[in-house]
Amino acid sequence: MNRVWGIFLGLFLVLLAGCGLNNNNSSSASEKTIVMWHWLSDKEELLETFAKEFYEKTGIYVKTECFPPPETYIQKIMASAQTNTLPDIYSILNSKRDFANFVKAGFVLKLDSYMDANGGEWKNRFFENALKTVSFVAGNQFGIDPGVYGVPIDVINIQYLYNKDIFRKAGLDPNHPPQTIDEFINAVKKIEKAGYGGLVSGFGEPWIVECFASNFAWNIMGEEKMIATYKGEVPYTDPDWIRVFSLIERMAKEGVFVPGIVIKSNKDAEVDFAYGKVGFAFNGSWAINVYKNSNENIQVGIMLPPKVSNANPRGIWGGAGTWFAVNAKSPKKELAVKFLEWLTEKEQEITYAKETFSIPAIKGCMEAVPEEVKGFLSGMKYVYHPRNFPVQEYPLVVEAFTKGIQAIITGEKSAREVAEDIQKVKEREMKKHPR
Repeated sequence: MNRVWGIFLGLFLVLLAGCGLNNNNSSSASEKTIVMWHWLSDKEELLETFAKEFYEKTGIYVKTECFPPPETYIQKIMASAQTNTLPDIYSILNSKRDFANFVKAGFVLKLDSYMDANGGEWKNRFFENALKTVSFVAGNQFGIDPGVYGVPIDVINIQYLYNKDIFRKAGLDPNHPPQTIDEFINAVKKIEKAGYGGLVSGFGEPWIVECFASNFAWNIMGEEKMIATYKGEVPYTDPDWIRVFSLIERMAKEGVFVPGIVIKSNKDAEVDFAYGKVGFAFNGSWAINVYKNSNENIQVGIMLPPKVSNANPRGIWGGAGTWFAVNAKSPKKELAVKFLEWLTEKEQEITYAKETFSIPAIKGCMEAVPEEVKGFLSGMKYVYHPRNFPVQEYPLVVEAFTKGIQAIITGEKSAREVAEDIQKVKEREMKKHPR
Protein backbone atom coordinates (compact mmCIF):
# COMPACT_ATOMS: atom_id res chain seq x y z
CA MET A 1 0.00 0.00 0.00
CA ASN A 2 2.82 2.38 0.95
CA ARG A 3 4.49 1.61 -2.38
CA VAL A 4 1.30 2.55 -4.26
CA TRP A 5 1.06 5.86 -2.42
CA GLY A 6 4.73 6.47 -3.09
CA ILE A 7 4.19 6.01 -6.82
CA PHE A 8 1.15 8.31 -6.70
CA LEU A 9 3.07 11.01 -4.85
CA GLY A 10 5.93 10.76 -7.30
CA LEU A 11 3.59 11.20 -10.26
CA PHE A 12 1.93 14.15 -8.54
CA LEU A 13 5.23 15.93 -8.05
CA VAL A 14 6.20 15.30 -11.67
CA LEU A 15 2.93 16.86 -12.78
CA LEU A 16 3.60 19.90 -10.63
CA ALA A 17 7.05 20.24 -12.13
CA GLY A 18 5.57 19.91 -15.62
CA CYS A 19 3.27 22.84 -14.86
CA GLY A 20 6.28 24.92 -13.96
CA LEU A 21 5.44 25.02 -10.22
CA ASN A 22 7.90 24.69 -7.36
CA ASN A 23 7.51 21.09 -6.23
CA ASN A 24 9.49 21.80 -3.08
CA ASN A 25 7.01 24.35 -1.85
CA SER A 26 3.48 23.79 -3.17
CA SER A 27 2.09 26.41 -0.80
CA SER A 28 4.42 29.04 -2.22
CA ALA A 29 3.54 27.95 -5.74
CA SER A 30 -0.16 28.28 -4.98
CA GLU A 31 0.40 31.80 -3.72
CA LYS A 32 1.89 32.67 -7.11
CA THR A 33 -0.83 31.03 -9.19
CA ILE A 34 -3.68 33.09 -10.64
CA VAL A 35 -6.69 31.74 -12.52
CA MET A 36 -8.07 33.30 -15.68
CA TRP A 37 -11.41 32.29 -17.24
CA HIS A 38 -12.31 32.99 -20.85
CA TRP A 39 -14.50 31.72 -23.71
CA LEU A 40 -12.02 32.21 -26.59
CA SER A 41 -11.62 28.71 -27.97
CA ASP A 42 -9.93 30.07 -31.13
CA LYS A 43 -7.35 31.90 -28.98
CA GLU A 44 -6.94 29.28 -26.26
CA GLU A 45 -3.56 28.00 -27.43
CA LEU A 46 -2.12 31.50 -27.76
CA LEU A 47 -3.28 32.53 -24.28
CA GLU A 48 -1.65 29.40 -22.86
CA THR A 49 1.57 30.35 -24.65
CA PHE A 50 1.41 33.83 -23.14
CA ALA A 51 0.88 32.29 -19.69
CA LYS A 52 4.03 30.18 -20.07
CA GLU A 53 6.07 33.19 -21.22
CA PHE A 54 4.83 35.22 -18.26
CA TYR A 55 5.81 32.43 -15.86
CA GLU A 56 9.30 32.30 -17.34
CA LYS A 57 9.69 36.06 -16.84
CA THR A 58 8.08 36.44 -13.42
CA GLY A 59 7.60 33.09 -11.73
CA ILE A 60 3.85 33.80 -11.62
CA TYR A 61 1.79 30.95 -13.05
CA VAL A 62 -1.42 31.84 -14.92
CA LYS A 63 -3.88 28.97 -15.18
CA THR A 64 -6.13 29.69 -18.18
CA GLU A 65 -9.47 27.90 -18.36
CA CYS A 66 -11.71 28.08 -21.43
CA PHE A 67 -15.51 27.67 -21.28
CA PRO A 68 -17.01 28.14 -24.76
CA PRO A 69 -19.38 29.12 -26.26
CA PRO A 70 -20.20 32.61 -24.90
CA GLU A 71 -23.64 31.48 -23.67
CA THR A 72 -22.07 28.77 -21.52
CA TYR A 73 -19.42 31.18 -20.28
CA ILE A 74 -22.01 33.77 -19.25
CA GLN A 75 -23.95 31.17 -17.27
CA LYS A 76 -20.78 30.09 -15.48
CA ILE A 77 -19.83 33.66 -14.59
CA MET A 78 -23.30 34.47 -13.26
CA ALA A 79 -23.45 31.27 -11.19
CA SER A 80 -19.95 31.83 -9.83
CA ALA A 81 -20.80 35.37 -8.78
CA GLN A 82 -23.73 34.04 -6.76
CA THR A 83 -21.47 31.55 -4.97
CA ASN A 84 -18.51 33.94 -4.62
CA THR A 85 -16.25 31.61 -6.63
CA LEU A 86 -15.14 33.88 -9.45
CA PRO A 87 -11.52 33.51 -10.59
CA ASP A 88 -8.82 36.16 -10.32
CA ILE A 89 -9.29 37.31 -13.94
CA TYR A 90 -12.47 37.04 -15.99
CA SER A 91 -14.75 39.00 -18.31
CA ILE A 92 -18.39 40.05 -18.21
CA LEU A 93 -20.07 39.51 -21.58
CA ASN A 94 -23.49 40.83 -20.60
CA SER A 95 -24.92 44.36 -20.69
CA LYS A 96 -23.50 47.49 -19.10
CA ARG A 97 -26.15 47.07 -16.41
CA ASP A 98 -24.79 43.63 -15.53
CA PHE A 99 -21.27 45.05 -15.57
CA ALA A 100 -22.41 47.69 -13.09
CA ASN A 101 -24.00 45.05 -10.87
CA PHE A 102 -20.72 43.14 -10.73
CA VAL A 103 -18.94 46.36 -9.73
CA LYS A 104 -21.52 47.09 -7.02
CA ALA A 105 -21.15 43.56 -5.67
CA GLY A 106 -17.41 44.14 -5.23
CA PHE A 107 -16.32 41.68 -7.92
CA VAL A 108 -14.50 44.21 -10.14
CA LEU A 109 -11.34 46.07 -9.20
CA LYS A 110 -11.19 49.74 -10.15
CA LEU A 111 -7.97 50.14 -12.12
CA ASP A 112 -7.37 53.90 -12.24
CA SER A 113 -4.55 53.89 -9.69
CA TYR A 114 -2.69 51.30 -11.78
CA MET A 115 -3.55 52.91 -15.11
CA ASP A 116 -2.43 56.36 -13.93
CA ALA A 117 0.86 55.24 -12.38
CA ASN A 118 4.13 56.35 -14.01
CA GLY A 119 2.50 59.33 -15.64
CA GLY A 120 -0.37 57.29 -16.99
CA GLU A 121 1.89 55.04 -19.06
CA TRP A 122 -0.50 52.06 -19.02
CA LYS A 123 -3.64 54.09 -19.63
CA ASN A 124 -2.07 56.06 -22.47
CA ARG A 125 -1.32 52.88 -24.42
CA PHE A 126 -4.96 52.30 -25.27
CA PHE A 127 -7.26 53.67 -27.93
CA GLU A 128 -9.89 55.92 -26.39
CA ASN A 129 -12.78 53.84 -27.73
CA ALA A 130 -11.27 50.74 -26.15
CA LEU A 131 -11.28 52.24 -22.68
CA LYS A 132 -14.81 53.64 -23.06
CA THR A 133 -16.20 50.12 -23.18
CA VAL A 134 -14.65 49.20 -19.82
CA SER A 135 -15.27 52.53 -18.07
CA PHE A 136 -18.10 54.35 -16.35
CA VAL A 137 -18.46 58.09 -16.91
CA ALA A 138 -19.40 60.69 -14.29
CA GLY A 139 -23.15 60.87 -13.72
CA ASN A 140 -23.81 57.41 -15.15
CA GLN A 141 -27.30 56.05 -14.41
CA PHE A 142 -25.94 53.14 -12.38
CA GLY A 143 -24.29 55.29 -9.73
CA ILE A 144 -20.87 53.71 -10.30
CA ASP A 145 -17.82 55.70 -9.29
CA PRO A 146 -16.38 56.96 -12.61
CA GLY A 147 -13.25 55.22 -13.76
CA VAL A 148 -11.71 52.27 -15.59
CA TYR A 149 -12.81 48.77 -14.57
CA GLY A 150 -11.40 46.52 -17.25
CA VAL A 151 -8.39 45.87 -19.50
CA PRO A 152 -9.01 45.69 -23.27
CA ILE A 153 -6.98 43.17 -25.24
CA ASP A 154 -8.30 44.01 -28.69
CA VAL A 155 -10.78 46.37 -30.33
CA ILE A 156 -13.61 45.39 -32.63
CA ASN A 157 -16.30 46.84 -34.79
CA ILE A 158 -19.17 45.37 -36.76
CA GLN A 159 -19.56 46.03 -40.48
CA TYR A 160 -20.78 44.42 -43.69
CA LEU A 161 -18.50 41.83 -45.24
CA TYR A 162 -18.64 40.54 -48.80
CA ASN A 163 -17.17 37.63 -50.70
CA LYS A 164 -14.93 39.00 -53.45
CA ASP A 165 -15.14 35.85 -55.59
CA ILE A 166 -18.93 35.95 -55.53
CA PHE A 167 -18.80 39.65 -56.42
CA ARG A 168 -16.80 38.83 -59.55
CA LYS A 169 -19.16 36.01 -60.54
CA ALA A 170 -22.10 38.39 -60.14
CA GLY A 171 -20.47 41.04 -62.30
CA LEU A 172 -19.71 43.36 -59.38
CA ASP A 173 -16.44 45.18 -58.72
CA PRO A 174 -14.89 43.83 -55.48
CA ASN A 175 -12.82 47.01 -55.17
CA HIS A 176 -15.90 49.22 -55.19
CA PRO A 177 -18.59 47.81 -52.89
CA PRO A 178 -22.01 49.49 -52.73
CA GLN A 179 -22.23 52.69 -50.70
CA THR A 180 -25.93 53.58 -50.63
CA ILE A 181 -28.96 51.50 -49.73
CA ASP A 182 -30.13 51.45 -53.36
CA GLU A 183 -26.72 50.26 -54.57
CA PHE A 184 -26.67 47.62 -51.86
CA ILE A 185 -30.09 46.20 -52.75
CA ASN A 186 -29.15 46.13 -56.45
CA ALA A 187 -25.92 44.29 -55.60
CA VAL A 188 -27.86 41.69 -53.60
CA LYS A 189 -30.18 41.10 -56.56
CA LYS A 190 -27.21 40.48 -58.87
CA ILE A 191 -25.68 38.09 -56.36
CA GLU A 192 -28.94 36.16 -56.02
CA LYS A 193 -29.27 36.03 -59.81
CA ALA A 194 -25.81 34.42 -59.88
CA GLY A 195 -27.11 31.66 -57.60
CA TYR A 196 -26.00 32.81 -54.15
CA GLY A 197 -27.76 34.03 -51.03
CA GLY A 198 -27.94 37.74 -50.23
CA LEU A 199 -27.22 38.87 -46.66
CA VAL A 200 -26.63 36.47 -43.75
CA SER A 201 -26.21 37.23 -40.07
CA GLY A 202 -26.98 35.72 -36.70
CA PHE A 203 -30.34 37.41 -36.32
CA GLY A 204 -31.42 34.65 -33.96
CA GLU A 205 -29.25 36.52 -31.43
CA PRO A 206 -30.95 39.74 -30.25
CA TRP A 207 -27.78 41.83 -29.83
CA ILE A 208 -26.85 41.65 -33.50
CA VAL A 209 -30.42 42.56 -34.54
CA GLU A 210 -30.23 45.64 -32.30
CA CYS A 211 -26.85 46.53 -33.80
CA PHE A 212 -28.09 46.17 -37.37
CA ALA A 213 -31.09 48.46 -36.83
CA SER A 214 -29.45 51.06 -34.59
CA ASN A 215 -26.80 51.77 -37.25
CA PHE A 216 -29.56 53.07 -39.49
CA ALA A 217 -30.88 55.16 -36.59
CA TRP A 218 -27.44 56.65 -36.01
CA ASN A 219 -27.22 57.67 -39.69
CA ILE A 220 -30.78 59.04 -39.82
CA MET A 221 -31.22 60.82 -36.47
CA GLY A 222 -27.78 61.00 -34.85
CA GLU A 223 -26.55 60.40 -31.32
CA GLU A 224 -28.50 63.14 -29.51
CA LYS A 225 -31.89 61.98 -30.75
CA MET A 226 -31.08 58.35 -29.99
CA ILE A 227 -30.17 59.31 -26.42
CA ALA A 228 -33.32 61.41 -26.18
CA THR A 229 -35.31 58.33 -27.19
CA TYR A 230 -33.70 56.28 -24.44
CA LYS A 231 -34.52 59.05 -21.96
CA GLY A 232 -38.15 58.92 -23.07
CA GLU A 233 -38.18 62.37 -24.68
CA VAL A 234 -38.65 61.02 -28.24
CA PRO A 235 -41.14 58.19 -28.95
CA TYR A 236 -40.43 55.20 -31.15
CA THR A 237 -43.36 56.37 -33.27
CA ASP A 238 -41.32 59.42 -34.28
CA PRO A 239 -40.97 59.71 -38.10
CA ASP A 240 -37.23 59.02 -37.93
CA TRP A 241 -37.78 55.72 -36.12
CA ILE A 242 -40.55 54.82 -38.55
CA ARG A 243 -38.02 55.42 -41.30
CA VAL A 244 -35.56 53.03 -39.63
CA PHE A 245 -38.16 50.27 -39.40
CA SER A 246 -39.40 50.97 -42.92
CA LEU A 247 -35.89 50.54 -44.34
CA ILE A 248 -35.68 47.06 -42.86
CA GLU A 249 -39.18 46.34 -44.13
CA ARG A 250 -38.08 47.36 -47.62
CA MET A 251 -34.98 45.16 -47.42
CA ALA A 252 -37.13 42.20 -46.39
CA LYS A 253 -39.58 42.73 -49.24
CA GLU A 254 -36.70 43.10 -51.73
CA GLY A 255 -35.37 39.68 -50.64
CA VAL A 256 -32.13 40.95 -49.10
CA PHE A 257 -32.11 38.53 -46.16
CA VAL A 258 -31.43 34.82 -46.56
CA PRO A 259 -34.35 32.54 -45.62
CA GLY A 260 -34.46 31.70 -41.92
CA ILE A 261 -32.13 34.53 -40.90
CA VAL A 262 -34.13 35.33 -37.74
CA ILE A 263 -33.45 31.88 -36.28
CA LYS A 264 -29.78 31.65 -37.27
CA SER A 265 -27.09 31.76 -34.62
CA ASN A 266 -24.09 33.87 -35.52
CA LYS A 267 -21.99 30.70 -35.58
CA ASP A 268 -24.28 29.17 -38.24
CA ALA A 269 -24.23 32.42 -40.20
CA GLU A 270 -20.42 32.42 -40.13
CA VAL A 271 -20.37 28.91 -41.58
CA ASP A 272 -22.67 29.97 -44.44
CA PHE A 273 -20.42 32.87 -45.35
CA ALA A 274 -17.14 31.01 -44.86
CA TYR A 275 -18.16 28.31 -47.33
CA GLY A 276 -19.28 30.70 -50.04
CA LYS A 277 -23.05 30.29 -49.83
CA VAL A 278 -23.84 34.00 -49.57
CA GLY A 279 -22.48 37.27 -50.90
CA PHE A 280 -22.85 39.46 -47.81
CA ALA A 281 -22.53 39.01 -44.05
CA PHE A 282 -23.18 41.38 -41.18
CA ASN A 283 -20.57 40.52 -38.58
CA GLY A 284 -17.66 41.76 -36.50
CA SER A 285 -13.92 42.01 -37.02
CA TRP A 286 -13.39 38.77 -35.09
CA ALA A 287 -15.10 36.93 -37.95
CA ILE A 288 -12.04 37.16 -40.20
CA ASN A 289 -10.22 34.69 -37.98
CA VAL A 290 -13.29 32.42 -37.96
CA TYR A 291 -13.63 32.53 -41.75
CA LYS A 292 -9.92 31.90 -42.32
CA ASN A 293 -9.95 28.92 -39.97
CA SER A 294 -12.84 27.42 -41.97
CA ASN A 295 -11.71 28.40 -45.46
CA GLU A 296 -8.18 29.74 -45.81
CA ASN A 297 -8.79 30.69 -49.45
CA ILE A 298 -11.75 32.98 -48.83
CA GLN A 299 -11.30 36.57 -50.03
CA VAL A 300 -13.25 39.00 -47.87
CA GLY A 301 -14.06 42.64 -48.47
CA ILE A 302 -15.23 45.01 -45.74
CA MET A 303 -17.64 47.92 -46.07
CA LEU A 304 -19.55 50.36 -43.89
CA PRO A 305 -23.34 50.06 -43.59
CA PRO A 306 -25.03 51.45 -46.71
CA LYS A 307 -25.77 55.15 -46.42
CA VAL A 308 -29.45 56.01 -45.98
CA SER A 309 -29.17 59.69 -45.05
CA ASN A 310 -26.89 62.68 -45.45
CA ALA A 311 -28.04 64.16 -42.14
CA ASN A 312 -25.44 62.34 -40.03
CA PRO A 313 -22.29 60.26 -40.58
CA ARG A 314 -22.60 56.51 -40.79
CA GLY A 315 -21.82 54.69 -37.56
CA ILE A 316 -20.89 51.17 -36.49
CA TRP A 317 -20.92 49.43 -33.14
CA GLY A 318 -17.46 48.97 -31.72
CA GLY A 319 -15.00 49.45 -28.90
CA ALA A 320 -13.14 46.95 -26.76
CA GLY A 321 -13.72 43.42 -27.98
CA THR A 322 -11.94 41.02 -25.68
CA TRP A 323 -11.42 42.54 -22.25
CA PHE A 324 -10.83 41.30 -18.74
CA ALA A 325 -11.68 42.41 -15.23
CA VAL A 326 -9.75 41.69 -12.05
CA ASN A 327 -11.71 40.20 -9.17
CA ALA A 328 -11.54 42.82 -6.40
CA LYS A 329 -12.13 40.11 -3.80
CA SER A 330 -9.15 38.07 -4.93
CA PRO A 331 -6.16 37.97 -2.55
CA LYS A 332 -4.00 37.81 -5.68
CA LYS A 333 -5.39 40.86 -7.43
CA GLU A 334 -1.97 42.54 -7.57
CA LEU A 335 -0.56 39.57 -9.48
CA ALA A 336 -3.59 39.60 -11.78
CA VAL A 337 -3.06 43.28 -12.57
CA LYS A 338 0.61 42.60 -13.25
CA PHE A 339 -0.26 39.91 -15.81
CA LEU A 340 -2.81 42.05 -17.65
CA GLU A 341 -0.40 44.97 -17.77
CA TRP A 342 2.24 42.67 -19.30
CA LEU A 343 -0.30 41.16 -21.71
CA THR A 344 -1.05 44.62 -23.14
CA GLU A 345 2.56 45.54 -23.78
CA LYS A 346 3.47 46.14 -27.42
CA GLU A 347 5.31 42.86 -28.00
CA GLN A 348 2.40 40.72 -26.78
CA GLU A 349 -0.21 42.83 -28.59
CA ILE A 350 1.66 42.50 -31.90
CA THR A 351 1.82 38.72 -31.51
CA TYR A 352 -1.86 38.61 -30.60
CA ALA A 353 -2.80 40.65 -33.68
CA LYS A 354 -0.77 38.54 -36.10
CA GLU A 355 -1.88 35.20 -34.70
CA THR A 356 -5.60 35.94 -34.37
CA PHE A 357 -6.36 38.48 -37.16
CA SER A 358 -7.31 40.96 -34.44
CA ILE A 359 -6.94 44.73 -34.02
CA PRO A 360 -4.71 45.59 -31.03
CA ALA A 361 -6.25 47.59 -28.20
CA ILE A 362 -3.13 49.72 -27.91
CA LYS A 363 -1.63 52.34 -30.18
CA GLY A 364 1.70 52.07 -31.94
CA CYS A 365 1.52 48.61 -33.44
CA MET A 366 -0.67 49.11 -36.47
CA GLU A 367 1.98 47.57 -38.70
CA ALA A 368 1.04 44.27 -37.10
CA VAL A 369 -2.58 44.42 -38.23
CA PRO A 370 -3.14 41.74 -40.90
CA GLU A 371 -4.12 43.01 -44.32
CA GLU A 372 -7.44 41.17 -44.10
CA VAL A 373 -8.68 43.30 -41.18
CA LYS A 374 -7.41 46.73 -42.21
CA GLY A 375 -10.91 47.63 -43.38
CA PHE A 376 -12.07 47.14 -39.80
CA LEU A 377 -9.15 49.23 -38.56
CA SER A 378 -10.09 52.15 -40.80
CA GLY A 379 -13.67 51.79 -39.56
CA MET A 380 -12.70 52.60 -35.97
CA LYS A 381 -13.27 56.30 -36.61
CA TYR A 382 -16.98 55.54 -37.17
CA VAL A 383 -17.35 53.61 -33.92
CA TYR A 384 -20.07 54.22 -31.32
CA HIS A 385 -21.98 52.00 -28.90
CA PRO A 386 -25.29 52.56 -27.10
CA ARG A 387 -23.84 50.99 -23.95
CA ASN A 388 -21.51 53.98 -23.71
CA PHE A 389 -24.43 56.44 -23.74
CA PRO A 390 -25.08 58.20 -20.40
CA VAL A 391 -28.46 56.46 -20.23
CA GLN A 392 -29.36 52.90 -21.20
CA GLU A 393 -32.60 51.70 -22.74
CA TYR A 394 -34.86 49.52 -20.58
CA PRO A 395 -34.13 45.80 -21.12
CA LEU A 396 -37.78 45.02 -21.93
CA VAL A 397 -37.81 47.81 -24.51
CA VAL A 398 -34.67 46.39 -26.14
CA GLU A 399 -36.38 43.00 -26.18
CA ALA A 400 -39.47 44.47 -27.85
CA PHE A 401 -37.20 46.32 -30.31
CA THR A 402 -35.30 43.21 -31.42
CA LYS A 403 -38.40 41.01 -31.58
CA GLY A 404 -40.10 43.72 -33.59
CA ILE A 405 -37.27 43.82 -36.14
CA GLN A 406 -37.45 40.05 -36.46
CA ALA A 407 -41.22 40.30 -37.03
CA ILE A 408 -40.66 42.87 -39.78
CA ILE A 409 -38.17 40.60 -41.53
CA THR A 410 -40.54 37.62 -41.42
CA GLY A 411 -43.42 39.78 -42.66
CA GLU A 412 -45.50 39.21 -39.52
CA LYS A 413 -45.73 42.93 -38.71
CA SER A 414 -45.38 46.24 -40.50
CA ALA A 415 -42.93 48.99 -39.60
CA ARG A 416 -45.74 51.08 -38.10
CA GLU A 417 -47.08 48.20 -36.02
CA VAL A 418 -43.65 47.49 -34.58
CA ALA A 419 -43.06 51.14 -33.72
CA GLU A 420 -46.35 51.25 -31.83
CA ASP A 421 -45.61 47.99 -30.01
CA ILE A 422 -42.21 49.21 -28.84
CA GLN A 423 -43.62 52.54 -27.69
CA LYS A 424 -46.28 50.81 -25.60
CA VAL A 425 -43.60 48.82 -23.79
CA LYS A 426 -41.54 51.99 -23.32
CA GLU A 427 -44.44 53.89 -21.76
CA ARG A 428 -45.21 50.98 -19.45
CA GLU A 429 -41.58 50.74 -18.31
CA MET A 430 -41.33 54.47 -17.71
CA LYS A 431 -44.37 54.33 -15.44
CA LYS A 432 -42.86 51.48 -13.45
CA HIS A 433 -39.31 52.88 -13.42
CA PRO A 434 -39.44 56.69 -13.91
CA ARG A 435 -36.25 58.47 -14.95
